[in-house]
Amino acid sequence: MTETLTLNEQMLERGRCARAAAAGLRDAPAGARTRALDSLARRLTAAEADILAANARDVAAARANGMAEAQIDRLLLTPARVAGMAQAVKTIAAVPDPLGVETERWTPANGLDIARVRTPIGVLGVIYESRPNVTADAAALCIRSGNAAVLRCGSDCLQSSLAIAGLIAESLAEAGLPADAVQLVDTPDREAVGLMLGGLDGAIDVIIPRGGKSLVARVQAEAKTAVLSHLEGLNHTYLHEAADLEVARAVALNAKMRRVSVCGATETLLVDRAAAERLLPPVAADLIAAGCELRGDDAARALVPAMIPATEADWTTEYLAPVLAVRVVEDLDAAVAHIARYGSGHTEAIITTDATSAERFAAQVDSAIVLINASTQFADGGEFGFGGEIGISTARLHARGPVGAEQLTTYKYVVRGRGQTRP
Repeated sequence: MTETLTLNEQMLERGRCARAAAAGLRDAPAGARTRALDSLARRLTAAEADILAANARDVAAARANGMAEAQIDRLLLTPARVAGMAQAVKTIAAVPDPLGVETERWTPANGLDIARVRTPIGVLGVIYESRPNVTADAAALCIRSGNAAVLRCGSDCLQSSLAIAGLIAESLAEAGLPADAVQLVDTPDREAVGLMLGGLDGAIDVIIPRGGKSLVARVQAEAKTAVLSHLEGLNHTYLHEAADLEVARAVALNAKMRRVSVCGATETLLVDRAAAERLLPPVAADLIAAGCELRGDDAARALVPAMIPATEADWTTEYLAPVLAVRVVEDLDAAVAHIARYGSGHTEAIITTDATSAERFAAQVDSAIVLINASTQFADGGEFGFGGEIGISTARLHARGPVGAEQLTTYKYVVRGRGQTRP
């Protein structure tokens, strides 16, 4: 962007460029989009040292500014995480191209041949915090789905994201695609967020926030265009009375402690009263040994006195830290009622050997993802086979759960006739 332009002028120009690039990306052959993604995966691997050096600068600045270690974990890149980014892009490249796919076709009584066909949404504005891998994931998903993107990362991961964004531009150019199809806002100025929420003079079709409660709340309050929300993960794991003890121990520990800073981490453990004496002490012992602080209700503390007393706020807190709320519930209906009252509609799990109860839980819990005998940490587009995700949507419309390439498309109707006129 020209240095003499104001930030408002720069952002409007980004919007215009993105809108023009969206048409080029939409009309490009699927193979060109695949080549861009293959190129990006190779470049991420080759540039590992440069990416890690940029990330080290971000991490050092974050620590100097007093960022909590749980947030540092989100920001931190390692060789394994860079390899994971590259692998995610490879997987997205291998996803069947969603554009032009007929999802349904029929002929009504008027004789018209009607098809519903997937098309890109257009231009996506993605606003996210702390996690530089989102830069690669979001870009790859937008390229695969034929959408142009304006990305605005948190200032704490700007150096890492700039290093990745340079590779994205090179990959697009190599594949003969518009370099402006993916643009990273290169200023930490918070005013840029407000300008994106204004829609950049109609250039942005959908805003996708990926971050904490305050970011999502601001986007929902101020956005003048459609929003695909990713709300907090107030996730629950319910140990049913028929839970297998060893499965309960393994799943509960993993669901909370594998990575406490991800949105799929369990934040509340619900335990059936009929099996609490059998299940809770050993499950709690595993969690405490792993360094997890437990906050329990009276019934839970009676079985595990080491727990801190839980308050009402604990049932509505996304800790993103080694802290877990624990409640003993009367039965499956009480567990479902607790989730309905306190959950965010993200991810819930039941551990049980009773298939009937498992299916009843899955039917009655109204969350984007419901798991049976598996860790809530599987709430991830990569684990769903999408390669990556642009977020976990807790919305009711358009897309719900992990948002991959297919979920970033809309549709149009193509109607073929033989000269019909309507009477």
